[in-house]
Amino acid sequence: MPQETIVLILMLPIVATIIAFSRQIIGIKAFGIYTPLIITFAFLVTGIKYGLIIFIIILLIGSFVRVVLKRFRFLYLPRMAILIILVAIMILLMFWAAIYIDQMVFTEISIFPILIMIILVEKFIAAQIEKGWHTAIILTIETIIIAIICYFIINWQVLRLFILNNPAIAIFGAVAVNIFLGKWTGLRLVEYIRFKDVIKYVEFPEQSSKK
Repeated sequence: MPQETIVLILMLPIVATIIAFSRQIIGIKAFGIYTPLIITFAFLVTGIKYGLIIFIIILLIGSFVRVVLKRFRFLYLPRMAILIILVAIMILLMFWAAIYIDQMVFTEISIFPILIMIILVEKFIAAQIEKGWHTAIILTIETIIIAIICYFIINWQVLRLFILNNPAIAIFGAVAVNIFLGKWTGLRLVEYIRFKDVIKYVEFPEQSSKK
């Protein structure tokens, strides 16, 4: 088995733990754990620069197509199928444009991470429908931030060598951290910032009443 494949498999629990930590301790919601995880590994194939460009373009196209399809009274699944078809066509046109302007780097990118990103556009559209544009954009930004952080962590050579030489420590360490996160009952970092006035009042009621 190639060494790179082994490293990526061993990195999987590390990335999942980082995403769980960002949710439970920091309070970054993102699109669950699966979406930022899969986007991180898609960035590994495409590269962070072109991966971000493709992902953002796909989201913009998906949002535009959704606005157009809102005029038609389609059921959810056929509408999403039409959306994915149109996004795929637009991606093909984007590759054609890249060839036309002599940007051959786009054509050398593997199709599988692009297909993954196209499929994940459903998450973004579903969030728009259920929670509104504002929440969907925030969740998307949080997802991209986590994916970028995990991308650089996966490419950290010191960590890669450590995990390759100590796979048991990496795996059982990730399990231990997640057990701790599973028992976490404290406030998240975002909640401390959001409710700082309430927390200050509870801890120092006399000082707050004087003000």
